[in-house]
Amino acid sequence: MNVSIPALSPSLQEKVDKYLPAVLVLAAVWLFARGLKKLFWNLFGLYWAFHALHVSRLFW
Repeated sequence: MNVSIPALSPSLQEKVDKYLPAVLVLAAVWLFARGLKKLFWNLFGLYWAFHALHVSRLFW
């Protein structure tokens, strides 16, 4: 990173430069996995709702 924060010591600045990309990637992966989980449960609920209403017979 080319941005220096004057309040950080040099050793802490090095740690931020080293670990910030990994933390951002982990946060993005976590958000993506959370979205996939919510999508799965929404589709699962819709499947059972349509199954209970016998809507599936219209498509087979």
